[in-house]
Amino acid sequence: MKATAALLHSMGAPRPYAQSQPLVIDEVELDPPGPGEVLVKIAAAGLCHSDLSVIDGNRPRPLPMALGHEAAGVVEEVGAGVTRFTPGDHVVMVFVPSCGLCGFCARGRPALCEPGAAANAAGTLLNGERRLHRHGQSINHHLGVSAFASHATLSQHSLVKIANDFDLTKAALFGCAVLTGVGAVVNSAKLPPGASAAVIGLGGVGLAALLGAQLAGARQVVAVDLSEEKLSFAKSLGATHTVNAGDADAPQVIREISGGGVEYAFEMAGSVPALELAYGVTARGGVTVTSGLPHPERMLSIQAVSLVAEERTLKGSYIGASVPSIDLPHYMSLYEQGRLPVDRLLTHTLGLEQINEGFDRLASGEGVRQVIVM
Repeated sequence: MKATAALLHSMGAPRPYAQSQPLVIDEVELDPPGPGEVLVKIAAAGLCHSDLSVIDGNRPRPLPMALGHEAAGVVEEVGAGVTRFTPGDHVVMVFVPSCGLCGFCARGRPALCEPGAAANAAGTLLNGERRLHRHGQSINHHLGVSAFASHATLSQHSLVKIANDFDLTKAALFGCAVLTGVGAVVNSAKLPPGASAAVIGLGGVGLAALLGAQLAGARQVVAVDLSEEKLSFAKSLGATHTVNAGDADAPQVIREISGGGVEYAFEMAGSVPALELAYGVTARGGVTVTSGLPHPERMLSIQAVSLVAEERTLKGSYIGASVPSIDLPHYMSLYEQGRLPVDRLLTHTLGLEQINEGFDRLASGEGVRQVIVM
């Protein structure tokens, strides 16, 4: 079938993207779903720093590629052997397909699915196939999803079924920002009630982590960013304190606010300086969690002895260490109860033809989460 998609042919285009147009809206050929695959009509897709990192070259991926990984839509067709979904089902996409059979999946850690990681790196679906083509050339899939499009064919293992009455524009946010940010707090850190926390980097994922820290019962949440606009927004979401990361005395201020350092620090900016700041403001015996994805060549330098002498923990959190089929419906239920106000993270909606302008906003730190509504 014919579909419309945003294609990236080369990385590293200069900004503003509204002029350089790194993403080209084009007509593509989309194969019908094969065995174990599902055809989805995309309803909404969020713009995320993981997409931007491919555009600017900080997260190299095989090209050409159809971008987009945070999305929700409606099932239109299922392939042979698909029993979990039927046409008309509403679904949220998950950017790590989990095979269910590898060692990590068997141990309840689908975020680390080995076949899923290999497929994502190769630009294919979980089974190694590519279902997008243009003028006889195969187009790579972004994280098994490629959601900046009218339709997508993807593995059934990249989908979670949701209630048909849940707003699909808001539902899109749960597949990345919410799973990653909230999951980092409740799954990776296991933040206990009454703990102190700092969130460094207040994009969609960072602000979701802030909401997660409040949900977990943190007594103190220090929001840290370079943008005064985002710091003000974090305060309106319930941050107890805000600190501008650009201030020379930012580390000292955070330690003073928290009485010597926070018990849990969350790095959500995807930069090494932000991770160094997060580790630097973590208290003795504390935990530093990072969900950011800096350029793969960047290295982190820390005082090695502090890990032992201060019993510190530094850990990564990918897609919030989530089990999406369990966590995603749970977070949606919390939203419906008014305990996880995810809708407040949605600051812009736009059409697919405005995607390059949207990434200009994302790169400049304007707004929080933008969603393309198809």
